[in-house]
Amino acid sequence: MARDPAFVLRYLAEVEELAEDVLAARQQIVDLDVKRNRNREALRALQKDPEPEDKAMVCFGNMFIELPKAQTREMLQKDQEELDEEINNLRKELRVKVNRLFEAQGKAELKGFNLNPMTAEEMKLINRILEG
Repeated sequence: MARDPAFVLRYLAEVEELAEDVLAARQQIVDLDVKRNRNREALRALQKDPEPEDKAMVCFGNMFIELPKAQTREMLQKDQEELDEEINNLRKELRVKVNRLFEAQGKAELKGFNLNPMTAEEMKLINRILEG
């Protein structure tokens, strides 16, 4: 049975578009993770500094500004929280995109891909149950 060339072309274009979405989402997660690691390094450097009341030089784009360390720490912590939230949202969206891609390719959905980690409370309860 011969397939219509226009149908095959549309199918391949759709699969390629879905694959590009998956790759773009993965790259965005990697980029945000690099930024999160830099923020973590900066927070750690601020914590290790022996003079906590001084000011710190902060880079905004191509400009350095001197800010109080407390304010700098708060900004970095808030940025960390936002980055964590954005990375988690992107990971959830990535799961959906990968499933759509697999569906378009005619493959079975990934098993175990929709698992979520246990919360700290759930881990405490499990440990209590296991201990006694």
